[in-house]
Amino acid sequence: MATYPDMLVVNALDHGRPQMASFNPYADNGGSVVAIAGEDYVVLASDTRLSNGFSIYTREQPKLFHLSDTTVLGCTGCWCDTLTLARVLECRMLLYRHEHHKPMSTPAVAQMLSTMLYYKRFFPYYISNILAGLDEEGKGCVFSYDPIGHCERSMFRAGGSAGALLQPLLDNQIGFKNMENVTPEPIPMSKAKAILKDVFISAAERDIYTGDSIYINVITKDGVTKEEFSLRRD
Repeated sequence: MATYPDMLVVNALDHGRPQMASFNPYADNGGSVVAIAGEDYVVLASDTRLSNGFSIYTREQPKLFHLSDTTVLGCTGCWCDTLTLARVLECRMLLYRHEHHKPMSTPAVAQMLSTMLYYKRFFPYYISNILAGLDEEGKGCVFSYDPIGHCERSMFRAGGSAGALLQPLLDNQIGFKNMENVTPEPIPMSKAKAILKDVFISAAERDIYTGDSIYINVITKDGVTKEEFSLRRD
């Protein structure tokens, strides 16, 4: 019996060249997300450029999903996977609210999202997730994930196409990594917003998939407020 390579050679001789059919279900639509947590607030932002390769589909598509009054999800990557995950997550949170007569806390949502991503580990969502909000004590928290659900809580995190550019700036300006005689401490909201805008401005200079403007959600005990800040559009 002929082996697969032999069959491929025969096919090449019969038809002039090998015939190959491929299927790629994923697309990278770019975008970046940054979250910074304080003592009683979280600032979460994403850019608004939705693109593929060198084509820009729209310049006005934020990548933040308001899940509750204390929880917001930021997603970048494959846009169809982003919409699917956000829709399923919102449905499960709604079921929880009807069954328990209270909204799900941010740490509970974080654990549920980790389980959902792990369930899809053999055909994972092609997205970068950052979940931000307030915990049961009213303190800011940020949860970041890998594609198959590993979850890590931190006070600041960047993800998406410019994540490798954004994270070192956050490590320096907020985490004071590898600095001597400096003690990291909670930063005020005004400084967090200023740093967030600065890192996005820097990323837009180097990453073609990040740009146009940033959409900012500020989460406090009073709810979620929204802001917008323009970036370069070329």
